[in-house]
Parts: sequence; C-alpha cells; structure tokens
Amino acid sequence: MDGNAQDRHIVERMRAGEAPAFDEFFHGHFSRLYRFALVRMGQDTHAAEEVVQIALCSAISKLHTYRGEATLFTWLCTFCRHEVYAYYQRARRAPPTTELAEQNPEVAAALESLWALGGMTPEDLLGQAETGRLVHVVLDSLPGRYGDALEWKYVDQLSVIEIADRLGLSSKAAESVLTRARASFRDAFSTLLREGLLGEVPS
Repeated sequence: MDGNAQDRHIVERMRAGEAPAFDEFFHGHFSRLYRFALVRMGQDTHAAEEVVQIALCSAISKLHTYRGEATLFTWLCTFCRHEVYAYYQRARRAPPTTELAEQNPEVAAALESLWALGGMTPEDLLGQAETGRLVHVVLDSLPGRYGDALEWKYVDQLSVIEIADRLGLSSKAAESVLTRARASFRDAFSTLLREGLLGEVPS
C-alpha cells in the first residue's frame, strides 16, 4: 500500500470512529506538524503547540473533504498555515519574516533527489542554532517515521526500547529504523552541502 493509499485508509478508519486510528493519526503527524509550525513562529514553542493542536482539531472536523490527491501531511500543512496566520491576526502583529529553506527551489530540488543518491550525524547538528531550522526541514523530508525516530532519540533522549514501543516494533526492528534514518539524514545533509546551500556547517 503506497503512502497516499495508507493516508486514505487511516482517514476512512477515523471517519468510521475507530479510536486506534485517531491515535495513529495524532502520533504520526503531531511531531512533523509541530516542526512545520515552529519554524514559522520564530521558535515560539508554546505558540507552535497551540497552533498545531487547533490545526489538527480543525482537520479532524473536515476529514470528509480529504480526497487523497496530496499526502495527509501536506493536507494538514494547509490547516497549519491558516492557523499560524490566524494566531498572528489575533495577536495583532505580523509573523516573523524568516526565509524558509524549503521555499528555496534549489533546496527543494535537493531534498526531492535525496533518495536517488546513493560523517555528519543528527547529534552533530541538532544543537547548532545556525542549522537548526534546516535540520527540521530535512527531518520532515525523510520517508516513513524516520524524522520522528531521530527526534525521539536525539532531542527527547528516548531509549531504543521506548522508541520501539512508540513505533509498535521490536527493539531490533527499531534499531534498524534508526540506522536507516541516520543514513538518510546524512545523505540529505551531504546533498545540501555538495550543492553549497548550507555554507560551512560548524563542528
């Protein structure tokens, strides 16, 4: 089952009222959507969390409009963008004017070509303010739940056993996911570095 088919299936289950489907929906998208909001809200963690919660609730109320032409995450991003705008309207101030890396066509092209390619690690980069925003973009570009797995490991400091529990996998399978996720992450940043899009990344 491809990604869009899986998305349509989970939406069908949610519309049928299956409680596990709602849990899967939330856990599968909250972290990525939170990162998406965070870079658009000047790293304001509380505001980003509020916006994502509202966006997810709004999306759930309009599940009947999801047709599966785009991925579920892309569809959710439209709700999130709307809520970011609404948040700043309520606050009577303009959103941060930050150039988003994923809006740079060269970066977008590099990210799209990552999986055709084929010693930087996530722990080397996650603490660097200069590259933190682009780290989030790359995490969101990774296939499957790789981005979540890396964030749980290197940001939340969860153990492999805890990550396995969240993924519904054995510890050995979770370790395999982390290994593949680290490799994908390294490839992503290597691609961007080769394209000269990051400049020199501090060590």
